[in-house]
Amino acid sequence: MSNSKSSLANPSVISDFKEITKMRLALSVVFSSLAGYLLGVETVDFKTLILLAFGGYFMVGASNAFNQIIEKDLDALMSRTKNRPIPSGRMSVTTAFIIASIFTVAGVVILYTINKQTAMFGAISIFLYTCVYTPLKTKTPLAVFVGAIPGAIPFMLGWVAATDDFGIEPGTLFALQFFWQFPHFWAIGWFLYDDYKKGGFYMLPTGKQDKGTAVQTIMYTVWTILVSIIPVFGFTERLELSIVAMLLVLAAGIWMLYYAIRLFRIMTEKAAKQLMLVSVSYITLVQIIYVIDKFIG
Repeated sequence: MSNSKSSLANPSVISDFKEITKMRLALSVVFSSLAGYLLGVETVDFKTLILLAFGGYFMVGASNAFNQIIEKDLDALMSRTKNRPIPSGRMSVTTAFIIASIFTVAGVVILYTINKQTAMFGAISIFLYTCVYTPLKTKTPLAVFVGAIPGAIPFMLGWVAATDDFGIEPGTLFALQFFWQFPHFWAIGWFLYDDYKKGGFYMLPTGKQDKGTAVQTIMYTVWTILVSIIPVFGFTERLELSIVAMLLVLAAGIWMLYYAIRLFRIMTEKAAKQLMLVSVSYITLVQIIYVIDKFIG
């Protein structure tokens, strides 16, 4: 009897749940949406903040669970993913589908209690990720372009949750996170190239680890940097940035650009991995600088 009890409390059940919803990724997305909320809001309402955190988590968790159901056979082919709950046989497709469905409903309902537009963008994000991005991944490198749309929604979603308005400010936040995803994704696609190839995924813009991919990575990093400093010029209405904050954001961008150029120069998987790690730090740093600047300014 004690055996069955211990297996119920087995951490693998918890870790499988974390993995099917990709908890670490989901929490970084929640962080983005909370940063967007803090940028948009006049006075912070903690109830909305908590609702946004849970709604955002459910939204991303649902997308990830659906993604793993659709790709279960391909995940089994790749070293990086073959031990995921479904391909390894630890979780049935039915269980994963129930989790994904509950998360979808919970996410949209919670976001709807904030306002209708937030729920709408949340639902669009789940739909694009699951029904467009996931099937396209094995067909064309353009999948990354489609995947960058739901990936860029959270930062903007926070602003919409705060203001119930979609204008130039959330548009700018969306553009920043949209352009950032290309160097981030392509760096991952580069250092996991061989593994992705086993699953038939084409993540790099030229389909190869070549100069063409590296040049595009640099270009999109430059676009990211340009968008990140736009608020300092006063075009973006309530989304403002002081000179000091702009210089800090610019410095963070140049730091990421250095690693993108380094990838072009040495073309190694190690350089791609470094760019990926720097890109994660970069987007978090920029969001923190934006928020601190708003509350200090």
